[in-house]
Order: sequence, then C-alpha cells, then structure tokens
Amino acid sequence: MDNNKVIQSFQQDSDRFLEKLKGNEEIPVNKMDLLKKILRFHEHRYYILNNPLISDSEYDQLYNALKKIESAHPELITPDSPTQRVGSSINKSFETVQHLVPMLSLENSYNADDLIDWDRKAKEQSKLPVIEYCIEPKFDGASISLIYENDLLVRGTTRGDGVAGEDITNNIKQIRSIPLSAPFSKYGIQQIEIRGEIVMTKASFTKYNESLIAQGLSPLANPRNAASGSLRMKDPKEVAKRNLEAFLYHVSFYHKGDNDEPFTTHSNSLNLLWELGFRSPQKEKQVVQGIEEVIKHVHDFELMRDTLPYEIDGMVVKVNDFALQDKLGMTTHHPRWAIAFKFKARQATTKLLGVEFQVGRTGAVTPVAKLSPVQVGGVTVSSISVHNEEYIREKDLQIGDTVLIERAGDVIPQIVKSQPELRDGSEVAIQFPKQCPVCKSELFKEEGEAVWRCINIECEAQVMEKIIHFVSKDAMDIKSMGEANVRKFYEMGLLEDIPGIYNINFETVGTLEGFGKKSIDNLTAAIEASKQQPLYRLIYGLGIRFVGETTAKALANSVEHLLDFATKTEEDLQQLDDVGVKVAKSIHHFFSSEQNIAMLKELETLGLQLVNTKKETVVSGGLLNQTFLFTGTLSQLKRSEAEALAEQHGGKIVGGVSSKLNYLVVGEDAGSKLEKAKKINTIKIITENEFLELIKE
Repeated sequence: MDNNKVIQSFQQDSDRFLEKLKGNEEIPVNKMDLLKKILRFHEHRYYILNNPLISDSEYDQLYNALKKIESAHPELITPDSPTQRVGSSINKSFETVQHLVPMLSLENSYNADDLIDWDRKAKEQSKLPVIEYCIEPKFDGASISLIYENDLLVRGTTRGDGVAGEDITNNIKQIRSIPLSAPFSKYGIQQIEIRGEIVMTKASFTKYNESLIAQGLSPLANPRNAASGSLRMKDPKEVAKRNLEAFLYHVSFYHKGDNDEPFTTHSNSLNLLWELGFRSPQKEKQVVQGIEEVIKHVHDFELMRDTLPYEIDGMVVKVNDFALQDKLGMTTHHPRWAIAFKFKARQATTKLLGVEFQVGRTGAVTPVAKLSPVQVGGVTVSSISVHNEEYIREKDLQIGDTVLIERAGDVIPQIVKSQPELRDGSEVAIQFPKQCPVCKSELFKEEGEAVWRCINIECEAQVMEKIIHFVSKDAMDIKSMGEANVRKFYEMGLLEDIPGIYNINFETVGTLEGFGKKSIDNLTAAIEASKQQPLYRLIYGLGIRFVGETTAKALANSVEHLLDFATKTEEDLQQLDDVGVKVAKSIHHFFSSEQNIAMLKELETLGLQLVNTKKETVVSGGLLNQTFLFTGTLSQLKRSEAEALAEQHGGKIVGGVSSKLNYLVVGEDAGSKLEKAKKINTIKIITENEFLELIKE
C-alpha cells in the first residue's frame, strides 16, 4: 500500500479535492468512491503507521465532504464507509454470542526454566530437535475477537468466558485502527475470525486523565482498565473519545474457497494482516530458532519495555508452523503450542509519608501506608496496606523512609523493603495505637495472632462495615444499596444497624440528591426481595468471623432454625463439616451474645427467613459423601457452577484443605491450597476436565 507511486497518487488526489473545497466547490458524487479510498488511506497512515501526510483539519474537510454527499444520496452509503464508524444509538445491553473458536487462556511462565520445560515437551511430542518460534509482545489491554465476512467487518466481541462474549460491534467500529473492510477475498477467504487486544497508549491515557481532572472527575486507574471499560460503554460516541488502538495478532479461523493456503506460519499471518491494513505486531515480532534464542529475546525485550508507547506485561511465544501447532493440539484450558512469559513485577521507589489505621467489620485494625504518589506498572500508587504491627517491624518501616514498592503479579501493590541507608535522621517510628482510632476502646490481640482488634461491637466503623457486608452481592444482595449509600445513610443517621435497613425512612431519602421515585422504588424492591434470601446467605451476611460462603451453607443445612445455634456447644459445632476448633469458637461466641440474639429475633419479626426452607437432604448420587474444594481459576465453569454440580451429584463442598477433603480440583494459578494438599496423601488432586469426567461417570 505504501509504495511511492501509490502514496504520490493518493496525495495528489487529496490535494486536488482540498483545493476544490477551499474554493467552495463541491466534490461530485461520481468521485465518492475515490474520496472514501483517500480517507481510508489517510486513516491507515495516521492510525496504523503513525505517519500522517495531511493535517487533522484537512482530514476533517475531506470527511465532511463525504458526509455531505452521503446525506444527499443515502442510498449510496456502504457499511465500510469511514462515516459509519460513529454510532448514533446508545446500546441498552450487549447480546452474548458464541465465538467461532473458543478463546483459550495461555499457560504462564516466569523464568527460563519454565520455558525450557515447555520447549522440551513440544520437542518430545513433535519429534523435532529444534523448533522455530515466533515471539511478540503480550499487550496489557482487553481481548477482542473480530469476524469478517465477504471482506466486511460483521461482528466484534469481548472475550467473555472464552466460549461466548458480548457483541460490542458498534463500539469496535469507533477504533480507527480496525478496518471496516479488508480485501481477504483476494486470498480466497470468505469468512475469518481474528483475535487481538484493545489498548490505550500511555500518551492517550495521560491526555484523557488530564481532561477528566479538568472537568472535576476522577481519573482512570490504568490504561488496561481504561481500555476494558471503554469496550462496554453504552454510548459509542464516548468510546470514540478515548482514542483506543487495536493490535490484531492471531487468526483463529478462516473459511476459504479453492485458492492455495494464504499462509502456513504464524509470522506470515501477521505479515498478511499488516498488508491488509491491520495493526498487527508485524514490526515487534521476532522469529527465532530454538528456546535459547527465545530466552535471550524475551529478556532483552523486558529491558526496553518502558520505552514502548503502550503497556505490556510479558511476551507470547508461539510455535511458528501452523501444521506443527495442529499436531501439538491443546488442552481444555490452553494451547500446547503457545506460552506467555510474564515479566518481573514492576517496582519503584517513593516516600512513606504516614500511616492511617482503618477498622474493619471484624474489628481488625489495619495500618495503611500513605505514599508520595508514584507510577508502578501503569498505575498511580498512593496507598498500600501494611497488614499489621509485626509486618511493620519486619520491614523496618518508618515515616519518612524511602521505600521500594512493587505490583506483585502486576496487580497488587506491596512494600518490598525500606532503605535505611538513605535515612537522614528526620524519620519517625510508626506507633501502633493502643486504642481504637474510631471509638477509642482498648485494642485486644488474641494469643497467636498478629492482628489488633477493637472488640467494641458498637464501634461505628465496625457497624458500618458490617452493614456494607450484609447488603453485598454474595450476602443478601440488596441491589441499589451499595457501599456509598450505606455510608451516606449511616452518616446522616438514617441507618444505625443491620435491622435498620428494613426500617429506612424513605421520605427523608427521597429528599436527597439523586434519589427520585424510580431510585426509591428500586431500593424498596431490593430490600423487600432480600427477606426471601435462603438461610445460608443470611448466615454469611452476618459477618461471623471465619465463616465464608461454603461454611455458611454447611451451617444452614445443619439446623431447622438459625437460633438453634444458640444451644450448641463448641464441641457440637466441631462435628459439622468444614468446622474446626477456630471456626467453632467464633460461631459459639457470636450466638452467645444477647445483643446478637436480639438482632436476629428483630430480623425475623421484620420478615427475614431464619427457618431453613431449603435444607438439602441428598440421599443418592455418584459422589455421595465425597468432599470437594476448588482452587485457582476454572476455564469452563464458574466456581459457583462447579460447586453446584458437585452438590447435585451428592458431593459436599468444604472451605479448606484438611484430612476431611477427598478431591482438590485445580484451575489456573492455584496457590497455597495446592501446596498444602500435596502434603496430605489421601487427597486426590484433579483438573477441571477430570472433575467433569468424574461427573459423567
């Protein structure tokens, strides 16, 4: 497309049209197709090559000329016209659609040994002494899938769960580095599915955040979240304002006629996408022979990551030959012919300015370090939890210290260490409070624990956090309430405790800004609906220490009425599944409180379900009395779906690894539970696929 003669021809046509417009002449309708080609040419120069030949205002003049022609002749508008990018309607919802081919995850590696082991397996399966690999950046954005039919873009979707995603075609069309049409037909391709990543460059991210701040709005967290959030915006015009870019890096499927194969290697497919006008990583890719060259390249590229205009969090290594890819195949979770090499956690140094102490719903007092704001891996970090008093001592942290921080896994920021050698004597030791920072009650630390707690159950901070937990999605799921509204109602005196949720004065709420009749109706309906939530949700919503959702289900199934727990001893409780000494003590302590019993009776009077109307009595099933625990990220099922499936077949879900556990089902990024289970010989460790086979059997 960019040979000199073609460039000169397009530039001459552009100049001729601009000269006409300058003289107030109209471009004739029979030049409409040429005008569209000129606009596509300049879009490619600007958005793909980053090398424009005309100014923005000149482009706008040509664009407006096309709009004028199309306005007079709407019958001539084509789907791939540059004017058809900007949507005129607002999406009320996004339809879920199936991908032509599932979008699998990638296996991760973090060091050279991981890559060597992966290469060994590939060589053993392929019977080859050396494999050719193609390496490209692992873009830190939002995954998309595009389908072109008969050269036209017909659908763009999010990754979703890998099998199906949300149809975001209107929003995809706002991204000018994605062609609305491409000449696949000249290679005999009638239908093609292409995978890629939507990113916001560092420069665009900074510029957009500056505009938000100027409007008095909160800035976005990082470029990745900005890109991901943009794809699901209701108004396509808002998407267009964010100046997103797209890298297309994988052909997942294509249907063709009788022509020869258009490409036989991954690197050739990237070249073809580039040739057809897509922003593929054609320039960033590297083809090498053998894993040693891979290791050298990924380490070299990591050193230059900060010089790139966009964020990346690693490199993707792919077997280059498509025939060999087919031979290696894939698991239910990831292809065997590709692996992601993740870069080391991002680090930076900054000043520790102070420490604030926050009180949670269980009374735990958590110190939060306040830092001089610093960019780490594309995110501005100004606050980091420093966990507890012992952590502060171990890290030798003082106010005024220069500290090294990192985003572990490029996600969670943490302080790695202080740098005492940089102290000048002005630093101040961090004093952990002896009294609750909110209610001033004496703090208490239980033997064997590192956490100081406020044990005043009337402490305002605890009460508010307990209400926030009670209304949350996994507890009573009172939609429209939310953390912000809980805090607002509490601070105004409209809400004092959990039962108060069901006695809110809606006349007063209706006088608040943002609470019209519809908002009041939605909130009233959500509160009323929560009264019918099953008993286990109420138990979980009470925020009893150590009682998660799984334990809450076990507790609910063990009683006819919630207040039955008031008569149970710690020894009785320990007989229940998933209840150990620590959990039993916490439950007994909760139901020994007269104040808590009075609250539960009040909730029952208000109409909540304290009777176990959905008590499960499974007496049959292939997994009867077998216990299950799921860890890591599952690829085919949601965690809740997998647990429900096990229970439907007679299995029981437990909350932790112990000798009572029969099966640990392991997904991606399994952590400490897997390591603990390996030490107990009686536990069977299986994959998600093996679990599904177990269900079938």
